[in-house]
Amino acid sequence: RERRARFVGKNRACNVAHKNIREQGRFLQDVFTTLVDLKWPHTLLIFTMSFLCSWLLFGMVWWLIAFAHGDLDHSTRLQRDPAEGAAGPAAAFVPCVTSIHSFTSAFLFSIEVQVTIGFGGRMVTEECPAAILVLIVQNIVGLVINAIMLGCIFMKTSQAHRRAETLIFSKHAVIALREGRLCFMLRVGDLRKSMIISATIRMQVVKKTASLEGEVVPLNQIDIQMENPVGGNSIFLVSPLIIYHVIDKNSPLYDISPMNLHHHEDLEIIVILEGVVETTGITTQARTSYLADEILWGQRFVPIVAEEDGRYSVDYSKFGNTVKVPTPSCTARQLEEDKSIM
Repeated sequence: RERRARFVGKNRACNVAHKNIREQGRFLQDVFTTLVDLKWPHTLLIFTMSFLCSWLLFGMVWWLIAFAHGDLDHSTRLQRDPAEGAAGPAAAFVPCVTSIHSFTSAFLFSIEVQVTIGFGGRMVTEECPAAILVLIVQNIVGLVINAIMLGCIFMKTSQAHRRAETLIFSKHAVIALREGRLCFMLRVGDLRKSMIISATIRMQVVKKTASLEGEVVPLNQIDIQMENPVGGNSIFLVSPLIIYHVIDKNSPLYDISPMNLHHHEDLEIIVILEGVVETTGITTQARTSYLADEILWGQRFVPIVAEEDGRYSVDYSKFGNTVKVPTPSCTARQLEEDKSIM
């Protein structure tokens, strides 16, 4: 049987492709977010080209200023006849920018102005007010480019999904009895010692449904209540926890039995963990999903936390290990009906 395409992959990525977007201009209205979302090769290319283009643009401006003021012709004349340049009228000539003889020297001066390397032999004189204005404008443009590009790179390196790489979920989920009721269970853990503050967990069932009017919803998202050892959705993720959902009459899993579990090809259970990273204060989100063939009926997770030498140790080699336990081979509905009859 062909396996159902995941809505959320095991790598935490959403398996959704956006096509035929006509309003592409909306992405340019939020340029910073667009730059942050780009892949690293594209970001580095834009980073490099933004500096090169600004240097070339202002290099052309400086060359035009020197050309309009006659600095290039005067420099050529001095090179042809140094004696005349030292004793003649040309000795009193003051250029807009000293030591600019060609576009190459104008380009080098543009780099010196924007990255504040130091002017050296090239500097702006008080001869041309326009040159002073261009100097101010290029410094402001350089600061803006530095702020945007460095901020973009910083945001890319500190994105919240990097922290989610150390939030792990069990490869399989299980269904077994807990307190006399069938429960859907999974294990979640955090590999880092720095905690996730205000961590919450929620779960959704995504499946294809049809309404009474005949409307087909290919990806209908149904929220279901998750429970954990401390109650509610908030969890204290200092050690791995087993999160469970009680399969009751309000659960989409109420009529599922081990016999027909793997026949629900369109069933996918999505688990979402959200919280604030303690060290950075950035909100992060980790996601995973379980298809029908990744749900084990009649099994339970083995304990992995033990007390050793006055402290608790966690054996992550057994994080996803399960053992078989006696479990009724019937639906939660049938189990409740049998209890009511008894």
